[in-house]
Amino acid sequence: MSTEDPGTHGARGDDDRAVDLSEDFVVLPEQTSDDTDRGWGERSGGNDDWLLAERPPHWE
Repeated sequence: MSTEDPGTHGARGDDDRAVDLSEDFVVLPEQTSDDTDRGWGERSGGNDDWLLAERPPHWE
């Protein structure tokens, strides 16, 4: 009588499988296209200088 599982007759298990862990292996990108200014519908560049110049008087 055999104690081997009939479903794994001659098959290799996950522990025997080779896995590529090199540096260029990417699962998910660092940033998606909708996580950018363009993805949000905003123009590139900024208006920080204008916002700082237009501060209300009580902020000074």
